[in-house]
Amino acid sequence: MTGWRDLLHNDYLGFLVRLVVGLIFIYASIDKLFNPNQFARIIYNYHILPGELINFTAIVLPWIEFICGLSLITGIYKDGSALILNLLVVVFLVAVGVNLVRGIDIECGCFTVSSKAKTNALSLMIRDIGLLILTLFIFFNRSGRFVLIKGRS
Repeated sequence: MTGWRDLLHNDYLGFLVRLVVGLIFIYASIDKLFNPNQFARIIYNYHILPGELINFTAIVLPWIEFICGLSLITGIYKDGSALILNLLVVVFLVAVGVNLVRGIDIECGCFTVSSKAKTNALSLMIRDIGLLILTLFIFFNRSGRFVLIKGRS
């Protein structure tokens, strides 16, 4: 029987998870990259950031998602990208959780900036927990195969 340690160091599983998570974050960034005004509106509706940071976040966050997603797929600086994405997913969980407690039904802005993209906050949290598990797996996966630049071992 394969142990958890073997799964954690599996080259093929590591690459598959990196590919899936990388594609998810690249896909999530596309609509936000081309519609920063609508994404800023969504960020504002979370009522978490001060007004001065909303436009900056609307411009920078999609690029972080895109670059980190690309980095995971290519394996270039995958550890740093996995760490950044872990932190982002935790921030997403907190933001959704705060609005869940407040009873506010939000447009998540996860994959589209459409105003019709309202999602149940509890299902968002479940999805983000799953994504956190995957990004943690990537961070702790020590496979050096299928990467263009090797990091820590």
